[in-house]
Amino acid sequence: MGIFLVWYWYTSTAPADRELILFYIKDADPFWVGISIVLGLIAYLARAIRWNYMLKPMGYKPKLSNNVLIILMSYFANLGIPRMGEILRPTALATYEGVPFEKGLGTIITERVVDVLMLLFIISITLVVQTDIILSFLEGKGFPFGGILVALGTALLGLIFFVIFIKKSQNSIATKIKHLVQGLFTGLLSVFKMENKWGFVFQTLVIWSCYIGMFWAIKFTVLETIDLSLTQLLVAFVFGALAMMFTNGGIGLYPIAVSQALAIYGISKVSGDAFGWIMWIAQTSVLVVFGAISFLLLPLLNRNR
Repeated sequence: MGIFLVWYWYTSTAPADRELILFYIKDADPFWVGISIVLGLIAYLARAIRWNYMLKPMGYKPKLSNNVLIILMSYFANLGIPRMGEILRPTALATYEGVPFEKGLGTIITERVVDVLMLLFIISITLVVQTDIILSFLEGKGFPFGGILVALGTALLGLIFFVIFIKKSQNSIATKIKHLVQGLFTGLLSVFKMENKWGFVFQTLVIWSCYIGMFWAIKFTVLETIDLSLTQLLVAFVFGALAMMFTNGGIGLYPIAVSQALAIYGISKVSGDAFGWIMWIAQTSVLVVFGAISFLLLPLLNRNR
């Protein structure tokens, strides 16, 4: 899907516009691109620190360096196979730090739950400050707000029925699922048992502040987006964050989604596309370079384990 969207973008963009977008990308101020990259690396470090806050109540304290390498490696893996990183992370943690797979996976699910809550919080703020613009855009694209609520409600009911079925069933497969879920809940509940709850909250705020900061820094690389306010950029940030869920690392879809969001505020397609591609290329390059290095370093640094 991502490759198709890249092809779609390429064929639907006029040759003159492609040349101009490429010029913007090549001419992007390396200072601001560098700021965006540094903020991204800080976010990964904050994730590694926050991960230990969840593991410590269960009696585990992995090396911070291992956490960083595992996280970078897992995000790199997600570029190839969606959600593969969520399997790779607890596997690597079990291999090098002796944390049981299901407990490690439970902490990762906790992270994802917290991340979803933070994204919903940012979406809520964005909806409050840009309500009319966002709703009119979604309705224009065929996504009525009522329909979205119905879809979410249906998914929630399906989850409730599945949980009831697994809980009451005596089937061997259902029993294995229950044991797995119990291990997952151990990880999920670790957030309530940790000593440094406020440290966890602080690192979460650091992560998401860095994400927004990464996005904000890129606005200075394209002349037409320099004057955009933070609230306007939040709309594009939310569109880009949602796009990351549908293709590997947002390939193809991320620049399109960001460009569409920026178009709401009168940013031309060329400038919007350039913004989206600069942001995507900068952060994907970080994952490719540091993720590949992590694949090599992790077993070397832990060869005695």
